[in-house]
Amino acid sequence: MVTVIRAKRRSRVLTSSGLACLSVLPTINLTAGCLHDCVYCYVRGYRNYPGESRIVLYEDTLERLRQELGRSRTKPHAVYFSPSSDLFQPADEVLDLSHAILAFLFRQGIGVAFLTKGGIPERTIRLLIDHAQLVRAQIGLITLDEEISQVFEPHAASPRTRLAQMRALISGGVPTEARLDPILPTLTDKPVELDRHFAALAQVGVKRAAAGVLFLRSAIRRSLEKNIADREKLASLLGAYRGEEQAVMRGAKIAIQNLTSKRRREIFARLKAAAEAHGIELSVCVCKNADIARGSCYIAGTWARRSSDAVQLALVK
Repeated sequence: MVTVIRAKRRSRVLTSSGLACLSVLPTINLTAGCLHDCVYCYVRGYRNYPGESRIVLYEDTLERLRQELGRSRTKPHAVYFSPSSDLFQPADEVLDLSHAILAFLFRQGIGVAFLTKGGIPERTIRLLIDHAQLVRAQIGLITLDEEISQVFEPHAASPRTRLAQMRALISGGVPTEARLDPILPTLTDKPVELDRHFAALAQVGVKRAAAGVLFLRSAIRRSLEKNIADREKLASLLGAYRGEEQAVMRGAKIAIQNLTSKRRREIFARLKAAAEAHGIELSVCVCKNADIARGSCYIAGTWARRSSDAVQLALVK
């Protein structure tokens, strides 16, 4: 059973992110929590996490956004959705508000970058295509295996649906990338499966992808132990983290438990080989892999920059 708690915002709509790859754009969350209930999601460790199948919907987001932009001397060239939720969660209230906010931003000439694992309504796909020059899309797809997807992302869109959405957006001229994050060691990192994965992405027109490997925190480990009924799969996954390395997410100062750098290098090497075999350029998420990666995973998209002051001025008041 899904619970949607309506609430007024207590803080600004447009906020900055400490994560290096997101620091280039102001960000927006429409909800606290997420109805996809991904068992690996880092938001499970947040103090304002409302619990599984529960969200707090900030119903006045559009009104507050109008006010914030009205007070700003200049507009951001683009905004990012959503650092700790998803625009396209399986609840009409969320989908309706998402559509209204996207339409408002496009009327203002403001671009939108988003990452989603949800089902995008057809009317919103049409809206995104109609404003393709203002959109940078990433679709999260960690596996083609329906069973693994159902266990680890129980209320997200199916892999087949996400591939179809990528095809529709790319065919409509929307710059669209895939995001394989998190890779699940021993479960989704085998060469044969990766080859199938990138073949499917290439078939729908994907040219760029980004990837990261599962990291652990105490809340994530508890969630995995609670939600994965197949104890053999659970033991295999968690067993990969013996000898794990302590790390800090770049820019956010969040402590995480990573696979060893040697193991991560091996996984990313397999990923890059599979991607290159299908003509796809792969980036590694540097925020979680500062010890072995450089540059950006481009989660916020690539944009023709107007002025570096635009984003900052939108966050001043």
